[in-house]
Amino acid sequence: MKQPAWIIVFLALMTAGCAAPKKIHLFRLFDPNNVPSASDASADGSFDLLADEFEEQMVVVPDPLEPLNRLMFQVNDRFYFWILKPVAKTYKGITPEPVRISVSNFFNNLATPIRFANCLLQGKGDSAGTELRRFTVNTTVGILGFGDPARDKYGLQQTDEDLGQTLGVLGLKNGFYLILPIFGPSTLRDTAGFVGDQFLNPIRYVEPTEASIGISAGKITNETTFHIGEYEDLKSDALDPYVATRDIYIQYRNKKVQE
Repeated sequence: MKQPAWIIVFLALMTAGCAAPKKIHLFRLFDPNNVPSASDASADGSFDLLADEFEEQMVVVPDPLEPLNRLMFQVNDRFYFWILKPVAKTYKGITPEPVRISVSNFFNNLATPIRFANCLLQGKGDSAGTELRRFTVNTTVGILGFGDPARDKYGLQQTDEDLGQTLGVLGLKNGFYLILPIFGPSTLRDTAGFVGDQFLNPIRYVEPTEASIGISAGKITNETTFHIGEYEDLKSDALDPYVATRDIYIQYRNKKVQE
């Protein structure tokens, strides 16, 4: 399910475990184990092979809206540093970690319909069955999903499927790159998938609309508390954070489609 940029950085997005939330974190999207190391270069010191291997891993995505995307990237960046991070730090300071983990578990359980439906659409019957069993166990034994006994007691691991991935599995390409307000990195395909997933998002049907927005904001704030500092690390390490975010996001999404 599509998440704000910082939730893709932190989250991605929303898979939480009882020991610590699992999510698609932007800084974990790029698997360092897949990067050829210097030791892979030829004995004569040439790094041509290294460069070729790395280039093969890079995925180019059209970015015709780059000026607008860069502007939106800056808007989201300011939102994180000026609003989301201060609120999350305050919330983290007054809320014990076990409580925050339980809240994360609850929202993950609530999003089961999205994962279940997309498992079916992708022909992953076993994964769909796992999601259904997880929901049953966690909603009952786990007390409305605040616990995750399905994983802790029965070893049922949560899947990570959304409509953007489903469209990719069906052969639809990424399309061009987009930076959405608040929701961050995306593509034309993933944006369409995100919109479609919302019809299966129970929070969307909470009335009044202000309450639905407030619940979503609380969910984002809660997830952010587990990953404060990761976005800052990316910015400090990248020559161009915009390009780094784009490349990592596209590589991650393509990998998810292939799984």
